[in-house]
Amino acid sequence: MKLSKGLGDFFGLDIGTNAVRVVQLSPTSNGWNLVHYGYAPVDAKITASDSAEARRKLGEVIMTAVGQSGIKTSNVAMGLPSSKTFTTIIDVPKVSEQELRATMKYQVDQYIPMAIDEAKVDWALLGDSLKTQGQYEVLLSSTAKSYAEERLELVESLGLNVIAEEPDPIAMVRSLMPLGAQDVRLILDMGENSTDLAVVYGDAPRLVRTIPTGVSSLVRAAVQNLNVQDTQARQFILKFGLAPDRLDGQVLKAIDSVLDNFTSEIVKSVKFFQTRYPNLNVGGIYLSGFGAVIPQMDAYVATKTNIQSAPADSWQRVTMSPDDKQQLAPIASEFATVVGLAQRRNSV
Repeated sequence: MKLSKGLGDFFGLDIGTNAVRVVQLSPTSNGWNLVHYGYAPVDAKITASDSAEARRKLGEVIMTAVGQSGIKTSNVAMGLPSSKTFTTIIDVPKVSEQELRATMKYQVDQYIPMAIDEAKVDWALLGDSLKTQGQYEVLLSSTAKSYAEERLELVESLGLNVIAEEPDPIAMVRSLMPLGAQDVRLILDMGENSTDLAVVYGDAPRLVRTIPTGVSSLVRAAVQNLNVQDTQARQFILKFGLAPDRLDGQVLKAIDSVLDNFTSEIVKSVKFFQTRYPNLNVGGIYLSGFGAVIPQMDAYVATKTNIQSAPADSWQRVTMSPDDKQQLAPIASEFATVVGLAQRRNSV
């Protein structure tokens, strides 16, 4: 799942539950310029299905996004959804890089939740362990070989050249983490069905997990408790959010139990991180995806976790034209993963 060297131009591809997103960036001395982007909605039933017809339709949506973007290169770095990947941090003895490669080859099977011959595994050395003296920390990711190959086959059948496959939570860290942050930050990217969570220190994730709560969980609770249709429930959540003075606070009351479970999972993650790293404290929470656009979500999370929270901006280091900024505004918060993919350096 590593990016090959020296391949020049490439673009990021995020195949989400409800939309396909593509982004191509060009590096500058202190950030990036937006070269091309595309966005094409897709029926969630298509992305959830393994049928040949669903794959054909998904391929058409991908090419619609690429076509409208104006992207000319065929090289692509592709995201892998967190539901299909497993990522963990492990400690290994401090040895030479050559010895480490040999060691990892024979030891990864004890860390991943599937048989080694059925898995595609990659790892990255993070540096000295923050937990155990005389050891390294290694970021380890795996996905089912069958899934990775099926997704690879789909994208390459469209005439594209996949140069990297990367778990979505790893990609989002690249775009959402503030430049030069010295303390520990927790990043949340809320999608349709789940929320990717990463606790980041020193530009590297030290804890990665998925919370099985997305905006659809909130919509279902609102439908049930407010006795409204799905579309109206979604509109209420995205327009009025968690404000106690809007609609007499009915939206917040309707979804409060789901949000309470959601924030308790955040608190558990913080505690787990601080059990491993007792000398490090989470200094802030950044919300992306639907978490960034639901009114008052940051205040709610801050109250429940006792950690300062704020919306994140995945475009923070990307320069774009006023026209692009205006067109992207309604959907800008959905691009954390694909911007992160496009920000991979092709020297990595």
